[in-house]
Amino acid sequence: MKYGEKIIQESRLESWPNKNHKRDYLVEITLPEFTCLCPRSGYPDFAAIRIKYIPDKKIAELKSLKLYINKFRDVSISHEEVTNKILDDFVNLLRPKWIEVIGDFNPRGNVKAVITARHARKNFKFPVVPEKCMKKTR
Repeated sequence: MKYGEKIIQESRLESWPNKNHKRDYLVEITLPEFTCLCPRSGYPDFAAIRIKYIPDKKIAELKSLKLYINKFRDVSISHEEVTNKILDDFVNLLRPKWIEVIGDFNPRGNVKAVITARHARKNFKFPVVPEKCMKKTR
């Protein structure tokens, strides 16, 4: 086994303490080179995985996330299942206030799938941001 394969196999998703946990803020992560295998055909599936979350007391450690995502490259798993698994793993590790995982899969056989899975704490209200703050300035 090559050293990179060993590191990926032995890795686990990790977290850091959130030193700003009293403030609601949005973390956005894009993983543009996601791969897994179709459970029916065995053909590779390619996707961009986008993760957005409002952390509480923990945030994701990004190197561990990179290794965690690479574990899926030889796993036979559907688009829906892998998107929900990533969401569940993040919820279990971080206990965020709110999280969304989007699996934006490349077309195969003229079919494109985008899977969106979300989780929010009970009674959590997403912070309202004034529209003028959302507009890009030039």
